[in-house]
Formats: sequence, C-alpha cells, structure tokens
Amino acid sequence: MSQYVDPNITPDDKLWALLSYILTPLVPLIVILMEDKKNRPFIKAHAYQALVLGVANLIISTVLSFVFIGVCTAIAVFGLCIYWGIKAYQGEYITIPVITDFCKKQGWA
Repeated sequence: MSQYVDPNITPDDKLWALLSYILTPLVPLIVILMEDKKNRPFIKAHAYQALVLGVANLIISTVLSFVFIGVCTAIAVFGLCIYWGIKAYQGEYITIPVITDFCKKQGWA
C-alpha cells in the first residue's frame, strides 16, 4: 500500500498527516483551509485522501448503521486509519485502492 519515502518531509508534515488520518474528516478540513499547510505536497496528499476516506466512512457507516455491519465497518476503517496514519508518520505516501485514484483524478494529490 505504500509507495515511497520523500527525504524532504519535515516532522511537522508527518504529524499533520498522522492527525489527518486519525481525526478524519475534521483535521483534513482544517489542514486544507490552512494556507501554509495546504501548499506542502506531503500534507496535501494525505489530507485529501483522509478527507475522502472519512466522508466515505461516515456515509457508508450511516447507511449501514441499522445493521450491525455499519458498526463493524466504522471500526475496521478506524483501524486502517490508525495504520495509515502510522505509515504517514514514518514519511511514506499511502496508496488507498480507490481513494488515491479518485484524488489524483481530481487533481488533489
């Protein structure tokens, strides 16, 4: 799922990427609105991916919440967000199967 590690990534970039995944969709929205953060390629790539992932998770979990599957889906996605956040904190770009392609087609990442 990981692509490569960029040596120009600052510890601040890594922290914002981690927070974007763990506290999605709130922190990615904040990052996208912060002028100095949204211009950093590493933060921008992770923030948009985390935002799309968080919104998709909210929609899917809400629709399926009437069944136990919705709760399981939300917990599984949160576990994946923690994993991807740790990988982002290690300085890696993350490739999420459908979401990364969607973000790249939109020109966000």
